[in-house]
Amino acid sequence: MSKKNIVLTIALLVSLSCFCQQLYFEFGTTVSSFDYENSEGRPLDNLLSKSKTYYGMGYRQNINASKTLFLSLGASYNNYGAIGSEASVDNYFEWDVSYLGIKAGLGIKLFELRDLTFLANASVASEFLIRGTQTINNDVFNLVGEEEFNNNILFFRGGVEMQYPISRSTAIFVAYNFGRSVLISSGENAEKLNLNTHQFGLGFIINLPKCYCSY
Repeated sequence: MSKKNIVLTIALLVSLSCFCQQLYFEFGTTVSSFDYENSEGRPLDNLLSKSKTYYGMGYRQNINASKTLFLSLGASYNNYGAIGSEASVDNYFEWDVSYLGIKAGLGIKLFELRDLTFLANASVASEFLIRGTQTINNDVFNLVGEEEFNNNILFFRGGVEMQYPISRSTAIFVAYNFGRSVLISSGENAEKLNLNTHQFGLGFIINLPKCYCSY
């Protein structure tokens, strides 16, 4: 193979590797509910959900020739909360926690309706507690680093997304995702906290420079 053909081949591979590479940014509201057990294994049944904010950003890449599958890698900042009481012991409870997460996801294009594109999404994330308080009556406890509280959770999410192009390089999207956490680490007599979430988000998808992907 001549040097000219080698150069052309390399240039073609570079252009293909660049094709349909994107960044995404999103924010929205998380409505969370808690399944809680104390260190004695006793649950709380009177917990109410709270609405908090979440943020996310990352990278998205088309992974098939028909442009219907998208792999995404990113980071997220999620806030969760719950409030409740136990009348039999005259106790008031509240949780306010924030987790930093690293996630991987897969998006599947379902169909198009004019300029609107509809997708189904699934993702898994490892999330780490970076800020958290537990309030019992008038006492507030810091949960970060406490061995008796799970500081590391695995989150599975699935949902739907609708995106609309606002320029050649940018699209706006709205999304809904339901998620449930699984404990990664907790002590033998630890408090156990599983979270169920409904996330409603708004975001932007941006093509990387010199990379073009139709919306």
